[in-house]
Amino acid sequence: MERLRLSLFELNSMVRDVISMSLPDSYWVEAELSEAREGYGGHCYLELIEKDEQSNTPIAKAHASCWRNRWMFIKPNFERITGQRIHAGMKVLLKVHAQFHENYGFSWIVDDIDPNYTMGDMARKRLEIINTLKAEGVFELQKELALPMFCQRIAVISSATAAGYGDFCNQLADNDYGLQFQTRLFPATMQGEGVEQSVIAALDSINAEWEQFDCVVIIRGGGATSDLSGFDTLALAENVANFPLPIITGIGHERDESVLDMISFQRVKTPTAAAAFLVNHLTEVYARVVNAQEAIVQNVKHRLQVEKMRLDRLSNTIPVQFSLVKTKQGAYLDRLMSRLSTNVQSKLSEAQRHFEILSQNIQPILERKMLNESHRLQLLSQRIQAQDPELLLKRGYSITLKDGKSIRSASQLKSGDIIETRFAEGSVKAKALKYPLLTPKQNKKKWKKKK
Repeated sequence: MERLRLSLFELNSMVRDVISMSLPDSYWVEAELSEAREGYGGHCYLELIEKDEQSNTPIAKAHASCWRNRWMFIKPNFERITGQRIHAGMKVLLKVHAQFHENYGFSWIVDDIDPNYTMGDMARKRLEIINTLKAEGVFELQKELALPMFCQRIAVISSATAAGYGDFCNQLADNDYGLQFQTRLFPATMQGEGVEQSVIAALDSINAEWEQFDCVVIIRGGGATSDLSGFDTLALAENVANFPLPIITGIGHERDESVLDMISFQRVKTPTAAAAFLVNHLTEVYARVVNAQEAIVQNVKHRLQVEKMRLDRLSNTIPVQFSLVKTKQGAYLDRLMSRLSTNVQSKLSEAQRHFEILSQNIQPILERKMLNESHRLQLLSQRIQAQDPELLLKRGYSITLKDGKSIRSASQLKSGDIIETRFAEGSVKAKALKYPLLTPKQNKKKWKKKK
């Protein structure tokens, strides 16, 4: 008996007809994207995945395609509402229908994507990150820092070719007050999936020489608003929150703030706004210095006038005193008094010229001195603040005390001592249990005996 044989095309045609009859409608499907890419012809190809909530292992996978005639409408609407480009790791709600092609096999064809569903998932993830940062006690750490008075040494994290970086530098250099700034670029990827690791690497480079800078500016300009998802990650937020220098962000969010914006020292909208913020800050400091300088100069001038009046009174008193003691040697005393008066007047004129020279030169000297001392005090203040025990407690460390004094070694305690351990929030008391403190050599002998 001859077997019934089908060609592969005939078999696939049968499968196509079965699927077409069994699944004639479109269906809304929730899924996570494991891959998303646009093809050369303008089509969009998606790899869908569903994971087990407990083990996070994949339990279902599928391929989906969105043809160009639909994708050209879906894409701009999705990016406008979510503020992000569709990418791997994103949860989406798709409207799909089944299609089986004899040559290309089975695929889900995308008819629509609901951006509001993705917005809800993004908001949930953002809230989880914010709650984690607050639980760690680092959400407000940047806000507790202070921008140095003379904030002129700027570390910039940006793409070297970004238009925003050029705008930022030009705004600083061409300010109306002639203020001087020193900037140093730490290049980083500012859009796409590599944002998180690239910006963290730049922060690590700055941290290695943080004393050389007064603040950090993270700016982005010229890219698409839909490429901002990399700034909403827990790892990047933790690095920024714990950074020892104030961080200013100007990454161009047009809608909601990113997590990075929320935990930074200062958030501005654009790179030029970041430059304007720094210029305004230094302008205010300069105005304060000028006012203090004018007050000092006025005080010095007043003191000079008082001393001049005192010398004038002294010179007018001398002839009177000599006239009261005139005797038969009066003519001689008159000549002596005349010479003395001339000498006094000469000394007065010389002193007055000296005081005028000092008055003219004191202003720039005082200005330089105040600038140098103020900058030194700001650096010292930043170093002291970085060592603040309260900040260490907020980062998860604790301090153990006995009788109000910190304990650095177990040898400082004996059995029964009451110790207090302080945390960022609250403290606990405990009784110390003393065990023999052995050296590494003693420990080694002890274990040999046990064996």
